[in-house]
Amino acid sequence: MPKSIQQKLTQKPQTNQGSEISPLSPSALTIIADFFKVLSEVSRLQIVCALKTGPKNVSQIIEITGLGQANVSKHLKLLTDARILSRTQQGVNVVYEITNPVIFPLCDLVCNSLTVQLQQQHQDLEHLKAFTPSKLA
Repeated sequence: MPKSIQQKLTQKPQTNQGSEISPLSPSALTIIADFFKVLSEVSRLQIVCALKTGPKNVSQIIEITGLGQANVSKHLKLLTDARILSRTQQGVNVVYEITNPVIFPLCDLVCNSLTVQLQQQHQDLEHLKAFTPSKLA
């Protein structure tokens, strides 16, 4: 994701009089949507999680994720093209590592948000259980 868009996304809204937050252009929103599309696939998220502890070669990624070699290679290319990962040749091995510093804070933000939503749903269900059909009559 280009740094200018990344800065705009992480910028806090200004509350000064007369200042407004300018909306993102359709082309900027397309770039953002494409970035999230790359992260919207389970296998790619498995690969990102496998790389959380540091750089790995393809064999290590396959072992950690349990995915097939062709599948891993396809997803590594997409993640590299999206500039989420970098690819480095080390002798006969190719090593991949996370290069986008936003990935893990973004994943944490999403996981925390989902946790709150799931807890609220659980509370709502427990509340509904109190209204069994026999109590409603």
